[in-house]
Amino acid sequence: MTARALVEGSSHPLMIKELPSDERPREKMKDRGAAAMANSELIAILLRTGNPAESALRLAENLLERQGGLAGFGNATMEEIEQVKGIGEAKAIAILAAVELGRRVTSLASAERSVIRAPGDVAALLMPRFRFETKESFLAVLLSTKNHVLKTPVISVGSLNASIVHPRELFREAINASAASVILAHNHPSGDPAPSPEDIELTRKLVEAGKLLDIPVLDHVILGDGKYISFKEKGIL
Repeated sequence: MTARALVEGSSHPLMIKELPSDERPREKMKDRGAAAMANSELIAILLRTGNPAESALRLAENLLERQGGLAGFGNATMEEIEQVKGIGEAKAIAILAAVELGRRVTSLASAERSVIRAPGDVAALLMPRFRFETKESFLAVLLSTKNHVLKTPVISVGSLNASIVHPRELFREAINASAASVILAHNHPSGDPAPSPEDIELTRKLVEAGKLLDIPVLDHVILGDGKYISFKEKGIL
C-alpha cells in the first residue's frame, strides 16, 4: 500500500497516519533499517509533514517524479524543489542539506583510502564530486610524503582566473595540512576538459609559488564529462 492508495469509499489519498504502522516511513526505518527504505520513504522522513491534501510520502513521490529520479537531486536548486506544491523553503533546505551531506561523505570516504599514483587516480577521486556541479570549482588535492590524500579543500568557486585563485589561499591550506605536495584540480561544467589560456597561465603562477615555498605542484587535472586532462601528461607542466 502506498500514499497513492485511496481509502475505501472515499476520494482522499491515504495520509501516513492511516497507513499500517509497519509501513509508515519512520517506523519502518526503525524496525528494518535505512537500507530497506524506498527513496520516496527516505525523502518523506526529511519532509517530516505533508499538507491537508497530501501526505509527506505523496509529496516525496511527486518530488522524485519532478526531478526525474534520485539522480536529479545532484544539481537541484531550492527554487526547483519548491516548485512542487506543498514543499516550501524549510523542506527544500532539508532536502538540499541531506544531498550535500551525502556528497561530502562520499568524498571523505574516497579521500581517506586514496593514494595518488597517476592522474587517473585524481580523476577517480574527484569525478563523483563534480558530476552534478553547474559552477566551475577549483580545489587542491593535498598529499603526504607518500602521496596519501590528506585533504581536498575547495579554494574558489566561479570563473577561473588569477584574481579569484590566489597563491596565498592555496598554500595556506597546504601549510595548515602539512602537505608535502599539491595537485591542482578544477571542473569544466561544459563537459570539455580542454585547458584555456587562463588555466595555463594560472597553473604556471601557482607552480612558481610552490617552488618558493618548497611545496611542489605536481599536476593540474581538469575534469569534464566523464573525461579529464592532465597538464603533466600533456607536457604543459
